[in-house]
Amino acid sequence: MVPNNGSINGMGPIPTSDGVAFRVWAPHARKVALVGTFNAWNSSRHEMEREGNGHWYAKVPEAAKGHEYRYLLTTPAGKLWRIDPYARQVTDSNGNAVVHDPDFDWEGDNFRMPPWNELVMYEMHVGTFHVPHNRADQPGTFETATGRLKHLVELGVNAIELMPVAEFEGSRSWGYNPSCLFAVETAYGGSRAFKAFVKECHRHGIAVILDVVYNHLGPGSLDLWRFDGWHHNDLGGIYFYNDGRARTPWGHTRPDYGRPEVRRFLRDNALMWLEEYHVDGLRCDSTLYIRSTSESGHQEIPDGWGFMQELNREIRERFPGRITIAEDLQHNPRLTQDSRQGGAGFGSQWDAALGCALRAAVVAPYDENRRLHPVKDALCSRYNHDTFQRIIYTESHDDAACGSGKARLAQEINPWDPAGWHAQKRSTLAAGVLLTAPGIPMLFQGQEFVESRSFSDTVPLDWNRCERHRGIVHLYRDLIALRLNRAGVTRGLCGQHVGVHHVNEGGRVLAYHRWEWGGARDDVIVVANFSHRGYHDYVVGLPRGGRWRLRFNSDWKGYSGLFCGTLSGDCNAVSGRYDQMPFHGALTIGPYSVLVFSQDG
Repeated sequence: MVPNNGSINGMGPIPTSDGVAFRVWAPHARKVALVGTFNAWNSSRHEMEREGNGHWYAKVPEAAKGHEYRYLLTTPAGKLWRIDPYARQVTDSNGNAVVHDPDFDWEGDNFRMPPWNELVMYEMHVGTFHVPHNRADQPGTFETATGRLKHLVELGVNAIELMPVAEFEGSRSWGYNPSCLFAVETAYGGSRAFKAFVKECHRHGIAVILDVVYNHLGPGSLDLWRFDGWHHNDLGGIYFYNDGRARTPWGHTRPDYGRPEVRRFLRDNALMWLEEYHVDGLRCDSTLYIRSTSESGHQEIPDGWGFMQELNREIRERFPGRITIAEDLQHNPRLTQDSRQGGAGFGSQWDAALGCALRAAVVAPYDENRRLHPVKDALCSRYNHDTFQRIIYTESHDDAACGSGKARLAQEINPWDPAGWHAQKRSTLAAGVLLTAPGIPMLFQGQEFVESRSFSDTVPLDWNRCERHRGIVHLYRDLIALRLNRAGVTRGLCGQHVGVHHVNEGGRVLAYHRWEWGGARDDVIVVANFSHRGYHDYVVGLPRGGRWRLRFNSDWKGYSGLFCGTLSGDCNAVSGRYDQMPFHGALTIGPYSVLVFSQDG
């Protein structure tokens, strides 16, 4: 938007060297006044000037950083007190806007996250990730989360996917009910604390990918609702659709993607996180309900599709290397197709197919009910010929949520003993497949130490389990090191290619080949036993002759005293076709176990 009369460009509060400028969009207001601590809350002191296209502007020399304020709109519906939609700071979701201080010492932060094929992500909820014992009655904060970054570094993850941190109603929430889109949740520490958290993550070599919610807003504590008094069909007014397109599973608060001002509002928000907070990517919540009004996705909203295309195009141009992720869960390749070819242009998308197949295979109480072909099909799935256009996981906040009918994987495997042999063996079996599968793998907080309590925004992680199950943490650490080719002998796990060449439904054994270019130190063979029985002299096909070194055995007793400690070893490949491979070899594998093999140079 081009400002009138030489006024300062931008929306919301804009601190300057001689005061603060303010701009707000309220096309149906008859008059707008700025009221705050800078004028003793006197509504007659600072009336705003009308600009074009429904915008109002004022420059207030008396205003300064830290001052609280509100807009007082005179409208046909009466006088309305409103929080600034662009406020970077608020006292709380029902309180006042605060003139933010944009200055922050990033100390030369120029972090660049790893290539997408080398990402291992960790989904985190700030309010429950780390709550010290002396603060048990309060949610976790960015500061308390920072105290556990060393654990993530040692684990080997290099990207955090952070559940939403925009201001929401109350102090505890999953975050998917944003009230003030541009303000950082006060209970978590606010704007400066979030910047400090991102800076510390970058210092530790960890990227930060932030969840954003553009499919609905609120619905509680929402000053945007009928912001300037106007509305139609008893709905939300200028920021929302005022017809059937307003309806979402979370209320009648879908933004009106057809209005240029609303599109700019959402676009400005996305760019703010990338520019001002240095985040390394965005994960857009439920894009299905941006592009469609129905669960099937058939009733499309062209404006929503266009909004996603424009946003992804601008992010790609302005912030090369940053990732945008769609949570659509409809297995739709158009979400990650280039916008120039009609796609939405996201870099990757959540894909539940592998997680669903693995969960079904390991949760089934009896071996005869485990099915490996769905696992095979999910391993071979990809979008637009690119393995890394999908985020794969076995646990997420939705899968592990209290009240969703689901639970943590270990708890689903054995609700009566979620830390016992079956729960440990079969949850780590799933982890072994996940972290060697094609795609960008993601863990959910606490998964690495067999957290068994369902996810809730009121129940913090039990960090005592991290010590109690330090062997399982070690198992995850070893898998991640293999995944990222830390020893230089498993490059294929970062590669595009997979071939599932061995599926023994009767014996419940699966084997697959991962590679990028092929050859020694690149080719990787993964063997997964979904049976309670161990096997000796079990034969699988191999792509090359010679010795295949055992790099990982999930049944090692060092990972858990409950494990069998099956003595698996290297595998010698001899000539002779098997499993459509030119060579084959015999191996030993324990029950519910994963083996990983590769060759030295």
